[in-house]
Amino acid sequence: MSINFGHTAWILTSTALVLFMTLPGLALFYAGLVRSKNTISVLAQCFLIAALTSIIWVVIGYSLSFSGEGLFIGNLDKFLLKNIKITSLTGEIPELLFVMFQMTFAIITPALIIGAFVERIKFSAVFLFTLLWVIFVYAPVAHWVWGNGWLAKKGVLDFAGGLVVHTTAGVSSLVIAYFLGRRKGFPKIAHPPHSPVLAMIGASMLWVGWFGFNAGSALAANGNAAMAMLVTHCSAATATLTWMCIDWYKNGKPGLIGIITGMVAGLATVTPASGYIGPMGGIILGFLSGFICYWFVAFVKFKLKIDDSLDVFAVHGVGGILGTLLAGILATDTFGGLGIEKSVYDQTVVQFIGVISVALFALIVTIIIVKIIQTTIGLRVNSQQEEFDGLDLGSHGEKSYNL
Repeated sequence: MSINFGHTAWILTSTALVLFMTLPGLALFYAGLVRSKNTISVLAQCFLIAALTSIIWVVIGYSLSFSGEGLFIGNLDKFLLKNIKITSLTGEIPELLFVMFQMTFAIITPALIIGAFVERIKFSAVFLFTLLWVIFVYAPVAHWVWGNGWLAKKGVLDFAGGLVVHTTAGVSSLVIAYFLGRRKGFPKIAHPPHSPVLAMIGASMLWVGWFGFNAGSALAANGNAAMAMLVTHCSAATATLTWMCIDWYKNGKPGLIGIITGMVAGLATVTPASGYIGPMGGIILGFLSGFICYWFVAFVKFKLKIDDSLDVFAVHGVGGILGTLLAGILATDTFGGLGIEKSVYDQTVVQFIGVISVALFALIVTIIIVKIIQTTIGLRVNSQQEEFDGLDLGSHGEKSYNL
């Protein structure tokens, strides 16, 4: 097999788009959603995770995810990318490009978790958590699903990361938010976003970048990539309108934060199904995510009383799980999908097994990682005064706005 230059050009573009989702997209989205005194801390955390995960991926992450024939984890055949030459191919694109493309997925996944622990976590804890989490949670699950591991052999459908990205990040967010504890006054005292404008700019970058995330996962410039792009857009648009209408009905006014949160929920939900469904499926997923993720935001905050500050579990975790569970159903001809090899029942059972196994694995391993951090360097900043003053000054010695 020889290199396909059209496919290669598209995946080069997609790689840049997916990195663009984290830097600056997610960074600005989260920065706008926190109070002004914590803006720099969120931006610094995003940059830290991008840099640290990149090195982890080259050294060991890619090898653990995409080498060997093990059912549960890869081997070290590609440690430090040894044995990968400039002429090595993955399909019809250079393997080095595939390494970089998958690296951008590995970067954004722990970055999503930032939303659960903003305004109260030690910067050193973010460093250690990311180091351990990428190696012991992300890499094994990536191998299970995309590295020909046991879930891949069962035929699980996860086109672009409903399990690998959103389920792992969502469940782990709930764990770390629980052990980290609530911010002062939660949930009675609101902690409003300091800049909906910044959040909207970041969200817009996420919407654009997500085309590389989903359509790029076709690993080719073809009809499958085009369909994935279209259904991604349909889901995001539908979820935006759905969330906006619910917000409008409940609060009397359509808030910008609700509008952009709905968009992100629609994108997260369509991600696992995007390469298998048609436009009808995209609209259905967008509509369902707008309702279900909206409900889970309140459930986590007011029923579970967990301070998942920026609703990572409700939006990404629930969205990724929902899209994964419905992928087999919506991929059928009935809903305009591309069809599936198994019966709808059998495929849905496989999807359910995938969700339960990934969620439990992320839950257990994240608890272990959090306990290690708590007993060594500590998880939360040392004083209530530091939290009150903001992590910008306390952790980084800088102010977000020098007016």
